[in-house]
Amino acid sequence: MATLALTKSHSVRPPLPPSPELIRRALERSELYSEELGIDLAKRSDAEYFRWFLASLLFGGRISETIAKNTYRSFIRHGLSNPRKILDAGWDFLVNPVMREGGYVRYDGRKSAQVLRDCGLLIANYGGSLDRLHDTAHDAHEVEQRLLEFHGVGPITANIFLRELRPFWIKANPDPLPCVKKLAKRLAIDLGRYRKKSITFVRVEAGLIRRRHELAD
Repeated sequence: MATLALTKSHSVRPPLPPSPELIRRALERSELYSEELGIDLAKRSDAEYFRWFLASLLFGGRISETIAKNTYRSFIRHGLSNPRKILDAGWDFLVNPVMREGGYVRYDGRKSAQVLRDCGLLIANYGGSLDRLHDTAHDAHEVEQRLLEFHGVGPITANIFLRELRPFWIKANPDPLPCVKKLAKRLAIDLGRYRKKSITFVRVEAGLIRRRHELAD
């Protein structure tokens, strides 16, 4: 007599979302944007500071993060890693090949002009040294105001540049962006548990910024 195999249908439960504790631990290990680009701010050198300034100018533009990263790498690939070399390269070279290789299809001329103008301003006002910009400022507010004097640099670009410098510059201490605070609250992450100038806080902040798309969900 044939036996029939009886099967039960089991409902598959969706996986549980990660706990706030797991999310917090993951955020604390986040890669900094500067680290992703091979910039070592812990060296506390003007060369690394300028590279991060250049990257911040690109991140602050109306382009995707991917294009900003690719364009920064294009600058470095072409040996344009300090303000004088960029000025020597000139507008035409920045537009093509540098910006084109980075993926710019719009605003390439405008962004090239901005970068050139800001390199000229950095040399004229601070001898090409971002360290000098910082060291001769009275406080964190003056550092931010000096950055806002650069062409095309607004509060967002200044925040991008300063937030990863918190552990290394005494006068770098910008307030986290509203999207960071909002997402931290949604994920039950207490930002107040960290010292704002600690590398751990900066990593948490970078991780939250990478997840900011979740605010639209």
